[in-house]
Amino acid sequence: MRILIVEDDDRIAKPVAEDLKHQHYVVDIACDGMEGWEYTQSTQYDLILLDLMLPKLDGVSLCKRLRAAKYNSLILMMTARDTTADKVIGLDAGADDYLVKPFELEELAARIRALFRRIPETRQPILVHGNLQLDPSSCTVTYLNNLLSLTPKEYMILECFMRNPTQVLTRSVILNKLWSFDKFSGEDTVKTHIKNLRKKLKDAGGSESLIETVYGIGYRLSS
Repeated sequence: MRILIVEDDDRIAKPVAEDLKHQHYVVDIACDGMEGWEYTQSTQYDLILLDLMLPKLDGVSLCKRLRAAKYNSLILMMTARDTTADKVIGLDAGADDYLVKPFELEELAARIRALFRRIPETRQPILVHGNLQLDPSSCTVTYLNNLLSLTPKEYMILECFMRNPTQVLTRSVILNKLWSFDKFSGEDTVKTHIKNLRKKLKDAGGSESLIETVYGIGYRLSS
């Protein structure tokens, strides 16, 4: 899942982003409404966390613009304004939910999970590839019932392979899917994560060739 935070206060945006990354989300941060609009024109986000009071383009105006452009991502408004009238304005602009600042990260995480449950395709079953199993609901991976201890990025890469078991994924495709725009990473980063992931699969009783290299193209799960 990819999330965009449109928030001009770093004291809010950065802790929220770090917490979401630990929950295996890919997160981008935009510091004003216009930057938020520009981000959405190049990437489809699953969820936008949108501050109400933003420079250049306020949250309500951005929300209206996104909905007018048929941008169908979930939108959760975040604001210190807690009157009923303010909530109605935000929801009528096209927001799916409304969270009043200050809020606890646990509440935000629960709201996000509740929003994603509204989308039928997010209720994913356990992914299985031979003896390898990945449970999206608990973010756990096992091979021959042996639990793998994966970093967030290793988990996300493996999930990407298991959701596309017959597809060859290039390093650039993996970068675009799983790394934020504001984080500089090259294709060597993907290569390192793949190497570490293969080693952990081997230690769990599998084979390093479970993720095979298609030379000159990328990687895929072996059949």
